[in-house]
Amino acid sequence: MGHARTYLGFDIIRRILQDHFNYNVTLCMNITDLDDKIIQRANENGVTCEELSRKFELEFHKDMEHLGVAPPDVLTRVTEYMDEIVEYIDTIVKKDLAYESNGSVYFDVEGFSKQDGMAYCKLAPEQVNNAELLAEGEGKLTQEFVGDKRSPRDFALWKKSKEGEPTWSSPWGEGRPGWHIECSVMASDVFAQMSGGTSVRDAATKPDLCRMDIHSGGVDLKFPHHDNEMAQAEAHSGCNQWVNYFVHAGHLHIKGFKMSKSLKNFITIQAALEQNTARQIRMCFLLHKYNAPMDYGDNTMSHALAIESIFKNFFDNVLAVLREGKITDVQKWDSNARNLQLAVDKAINAVDDALKDDLDTPASMTALADLVKATNLYLEGCTAENRTPVNLVVRNAAKFVTKIFKTFGLIPETSGVEIGFPVGGGDSGDTLNPVLDALIDFRSSVRDKARAKDVSGVLQECDAFRDDVLPPLGIRLEDKTGGKSVWKRADPAELMKEREQQELEKQRKADEKKAAAEEKAKKDALNKLSPEDFMQQLTLDDDSTKLKYSKFDEAGLPTHFHDSEELNKSQMKKAKKELQGQQKKYEKFLKTQSP
Repeated sequence: MGHARTYLGFDIIRRILQDHFNYNVTLCMNITDLDDKIIQRANENGVTCEELSRKFELEFHKDMEHLGVAPPDVLTRVTEYMDEIVEYIDTIVKKDLAYESNGSVYFDVEGFSKQDGMAYCKLAPEQVNNAELLAEGEGKLTQEFVGDKRSPRDFALWKKSKEGEPTWSSPWGEGRPGWHIECSVMASDVFAQMSGGTSVRDAATKPDLCRMDIHSGGVDLKFPHHDNEMAQAEAHSGCNQWVNYFVHAGHLHIKGFKMSKSLKNFITIQAALEQNTARQIRMCFLLHKYNAPMDYGDNTMSHALAIESIFKNFFDNVLAVLREGKITDVQKWDSNARNLQLAVDKAINAVDDALKDDLDTPASMTALADLVKATNLYLEGCTAENRTPVNLVVRNAAKFVTKIFKTFGLIPETSGVEIGFPVGGGDSGDTLNPVLDALIDFRSSVRDKARAKDVSGVLQECDAFRDDVLPPLGIRLEDKTGGKSVWKRADPAELMKEREQQELEKQRKADEKKAAAEEKAKKDALNKLSPEDFMQQLTLDDDSTKLKYSKFDEAGLPTHFHDSEELNKSQMKKAKKELQGQQKKYEKFLKTQSP
């Protein structure tokens, strides 16, 4: 789910740039299919690096598809760019900004920093001498060669291969690329070709060819990875700004702790999708700023589900109004209709302002929620005052919310819906037949109960029809106080999921109530004990089978521990405080027993 937070967040940003701001976006995704961790894991599992990488790359793409993340425009893999990587490094060496040492090549950080207009560690200057991060960036299999470098801050562009590691030829001997150089070469090559060049080698003489507008990644990649990427790309091209903007995804936490395999608190994407839909997960991430830390858990998802429910009810209510209304109905604006249209205009401007302000999706969602609230109040006013809604204004509100939801990826562009979330099925006979069968069965059951004058049974059949029969058919039936019931179409799977979640919530509350009752009963049982009996039944914290104290004085105050060790002055004081505390609880209990 940490990966989901990153890639879903960037998918949302990409969609906003394309569909809201109308930019022509080309997304290049680099696949690291060779690095120290992959080599180590492949050797442990007895497979090749290619086999290991392709396996997990395939799983990654499947997970992204299940989450509704659009595929990239360009996909690059390190092992397919070895010639370009070697040539790229060679150019940096020839510029005296990198040096060979014992078959490896290192970037000269100090030499680069002395170049006019160049600067190292622009993203996280406070981390420039962080030895732990520097070592982590070099990789586990490379840290033993730190002595080969002129400076601890220098990083590997090319690593001399050891036994059991993949190897490629280079001017410096057999080896493999460092982690940081991979993305610089692959992305520069793609964008150089898109800008009219033939390959990444053009970037050495025409720096603007390889420049990147936006570079994305997790916030933990700022230093040293992204800072090293920039330094080597700028050294290669002579351009002092390889990237114009960075967007870094914030960490995902579980109960306040960063999600990680080492802490064993991670959740896989597939496991998350068993609990919630891809839309609900995307909704959850939209409610948090892309670059802010986020805590993922039951409360977070419950909030997202509540927000989703608000919008689903809004769409359903609007569609019900539009089903009843006609274009020939009164469409002249009164003050209420005019105010609703003003609310639509306000929401349009508020969403645009929020997205211009560093892609602020939480503020955008708030603006949409405000529009939903205004529309609901308008429709409630129409019902209360027996006014016919101006359905075109209501449609305007729902269409705008739908449009932004399509931009955010909450509603697929291919869904074909004008308003609301798409639902399964149409009005074909295949869909209608199960509904008719259910109605016939329901009618038969109600007739039997009515003949038996079982009024309670009739009402139970009605509730069962609403709760058990209709949801699997994709129909939501809502009872309205003082009015006729309203039906709404919905995805059967979603309705069943809602019911399952409602049952789970009901069970959770019941369990909490039971646990609270048991805890209260436990406390009440202890409060009934006299202070002397209370102290004599206390057990050890780490072994509830052993009594805490073995000897007591006449007042019931313990004098010796279970192992016959005498209590010291401090321990006696603590025990006396426990005894007095129980005395108060016991006296309070006795008062409740008085007639």
